[in-house]
Amino acid sequence: MTTKRYVILGIVAVFGICLGRLAVRALMNLLLGGTLFGGNFL
Repeated sequence: MTTKRYVILGIVAVFGICLGRLAVRALMNLLLGGTLFGGNFL
């Protein structure tokens, strides 16, 4: 049971890191007026 818990915790951690990095990138893009989605959508 503990092994299963560690595997689930690892998967959640990987998803959290990925989403966190994406959120930071999107926020910086908004602040700097960049193009996150390949073009200027404004």
